Amino acid sequence: MSTVELQEAVIASQISPNQPSAASWEFVEAFNSEDQVLIDARARAAVSGAVPVSTATGAALSLVAGLVNASSVAEIGTGAGVSGVWLLRGMRPDGVLTTVDDDGEQHRAARETFTASGVAPQRVRLITGRALDVITRLTDGGYDMVVIDADPLELDACIEEAKRLLRVGGALAVVHALGADGVADTSQRDAVSVAIRGAVSHVATDPSWAPVVLPIGDGLLVAVRRADEAPSGA
Repeated sequence: MSTVELQEAVIASQISPNQPSAASWEFVEAFNSEDQVLIDARARAAVSGAVPVSTATGAALSLVAGLVNASSVAEIGTGAGVSGVWLLRGMRPDGVLTTVDDDGEQHRAARETFTASGVAPQRVRLITGRALDVITRLTDGGYDMVVIDADPLELDACIEEAKRLLRVGGALAVVHALGADGVADTSQRDAVSVAIRGAVSHVATDPSWAPVVLPIGDGLLVAVRRADEAPSGA
């Protein structure tokens, strides 16, 4: 048996014969409900042209924020504040969300959302600017969680910055990690699919991360920041 045949056999053995149906995925997305604050935020997103995270993705972000007991979260890609509200609800009550977007109109929509949610103003720091121009100035190891919903062509660079920003044991979350099915389909060679596929692959092979891809929304990559290996001979 060739190496390729062996790999295909291993993959086949790991696939359950009872794969979830479309109805099951719809159940997953509908499992968590959203209140009027989030419903209105989605309406703002539709007007502003933002693409918000799905309900299940938002709930997962909230869960991860809670699991790492997040008091400081950096978000790249604010949109209309849908993901931000989910994150704030999972963070510690005194936690601060730093959220970056290069579109001032999105930040205006997000401010409305955060105000409607009743969150204290000091808990949200909105920074308008290009992602890589802003996050390179944020504090090393100063964050419990980094969420990336950025330009796919800058995703790899944003993930490298996230590695620097996160404390050991902190969590990375990358939304739209399946790239509208373009990541899994290797015949898709457009720039966006190639960029996301490469970034996800780098996380999978980088020993600094303990990653998993969750098939919710358009895919959610979650990875825990591991300690860097000590240099040999140290």
